[in-house]
Amino acid sequence: MSDLNPSAPGSANPVDRHVGLRIRMRRKELGISQETLAEAIGLTFQQVQKYERATNRVSASKLWEMAQAMNTSVAYFYDGLEGDAEFAEALRDGVTQAFLTSHDGAELAAAYRAIRQPRVRRRILDLVRAMAGQGEPLPV
Repeated sequence: MSDLNPSAPGSANPVDRHVGLRIRMRRKELGISQETLAEAIGLTFQQVQKYERATNRVSASKLWEMAQAMNTSVAYFYDGLEGDAEFAEALRDGVTQAFLTSHDGAELAAAYRAIRQPRVRRRILDLVRAMAGQGEPLPV
């Protein structure tokens, strides 16, 4: 896990950023506001906002309460961290988090995850790459 150390002193830990991102993604998937989630777990919406931005770390007990309130497991908030060096690098640079915490980014990520056919997902990725001018599609 040494590849998940923050890149700059004082910056949020990438794991905390990932957990915050997953909180936001789940909340958006459910279509609930920060205020609604905050009320469900006994906090202010500002505190939920700080968790989502990784300004503050989420305690284990609060994460458990969030999982209960959002009808998911605690493991959901850590999905994607294990053994993915490319993902860890993206978290370190903050670009991925900035995109996924934007309204459009969170909505796009939720919609993409809802596509169950791997081939369709690959074709969408190819389309986005082509539109962005990033070259040839990957082999299927």
